[in-house]
Amino acid sequence: MSDKLLLKGGRVVDPSQSLDGTLDVLLAGGHIAEVGAGIDAAEDARVVDCAGLVVTPGLIDVHVHLREPGEEHKETIATGAAAAAAGGFTAVCAMPNTDPPIDDPAAVGYVAAEGRRAGAARVYPVGCISVGRAGGRLALVGEMVEAGAVAITDDGSPVMDSGLMRLALDYAKAFGIPVADHPEDLGLSAAGHMNEGIVSTRLGLPGKPNASEDIHIVRDLLLAELTGGHIHLQHVSTRFGVEAIRQGKARGVRVTAEASPHHLVLNEEAVNGYRTEAKMNPPLRTARDVEAVRAGLADGTLDTIATDHAPHHYDEKEAAFAEAPNGVVGLETALGVVLTKVVGEGVIDLSTMVERMSCAPARAFNLPGGSLAVGGPADVTVFDAEARWTVDPKAFRSKSRNTPFAGWELQGRPRLTVVGGRIVFEG
Repeated sequence: MSDKLLLKGGRVVDPSQSLDGTLDVLLAGGHIAEVGAGIDAAEDARVVDCAGLVVTPGLIDVHVHLREPGEEHKETIATGAAAAAAGGFTAVCAMPNTDPPIDDPAAVGYVAAEGRRAGAARVYPVGCISVGRAGGRLALVGEMVEAGAVAITDDGSPVMDSGLMRLALDYAKAFGIPVADHPEDLGLSAAGHMNEGIVSTRLGLPGKPNASEDIHIVRDLLLAELTGGHIHLQHVSTRFGVEAIRQGKARGVRVTAEASPHHLVLNEEAVNGYRTEAKMNPPLRTARDVEAVRAGLADGTLDTIATDHAPHHYDEKEAAFAEAPNGVVGLETALGVVLTKVVGEGVIDLSTMVERMSCAPARAFNLPGGSLAVGGPADVTVFDAEARWTVDPKAFRSKSRNTPFAGWELQGRPRLTVVGGRIVFEG
């Protein structure tokens, strides 16, 4: 069976090479073989007519929770990788807040091996900053990198000890990986369940103030400046945080940052009615914060769009608001939400979307892909930017259904996800 695949006549959008035009893309031997107009297919090549479709470097999500080991009733590496492929993602970075946590080379190796076995989107393990994610001792950074970790984080828990964060940045710099941080000061936010403000007061729910996130963003920027290490700030949600990152970049701080689709299109009003599907951490903020996050995405202050895909079982999310866990699934809705509500509303153009969802994530975490350059991995996403569809959680490949976008009418849907030259999803 031939390993050649010719994607014919699509709109090829690759910001890494300043490409945006009707072209063909030939994949062979697991790599990009040729990009150009009028490529002749070999007799043994499979040809896919991409007329009317958009062809891009494979989408990459640097922030997903696959729940394995320990919470396989919510998601497994296999179901998460399949959901990613169905969402147009060719690669995801798996967070280490599992049970037990991914805090040693054996655990990192397990995630990498299960990701390969899944045979869908590539799965890159991220190791813990601290042993057991307890915030005390630094984990075995070098050994985890050798086993395949592409970054370290205690995501789900902020690193409260500034000395530990400084040490982590120093060690990670030596191994050429970023330190990803969940910026939150628990002294200000631990008792909160949503954004602190008028809506939380009306609902009678304890809130998390913007300051709990802002304080940690400033601290992390200062520590990255001190050490020269690379800090990656996760799911930024506040207007002050966006501005602090913007100023840090202007000073030359090695910082990358992400925006989640839900923080780009929803605000705290989505919690009205005590809707647990709108409960997440950081919480949905005010409309002014949403506008600041959108502006930060547009001007490159926020480098990447990352879903923070956080699956939970139905019974858990059906609890009272205060008892329900934080998080929403996002792998299968991200492309449609961003195309409809971010690109469609003129916040960014299509090329910038591809930059934020493919090229920049690859650069931020030093991953293969993020480009259709000849010789690179044959990881490609093909989508129909005009296809209209309604979000139906029952149709998700993910094991979980906790989405705030159920019933939304979206425009834009994956048609083909190709990993290493092999079609892993065909819509």
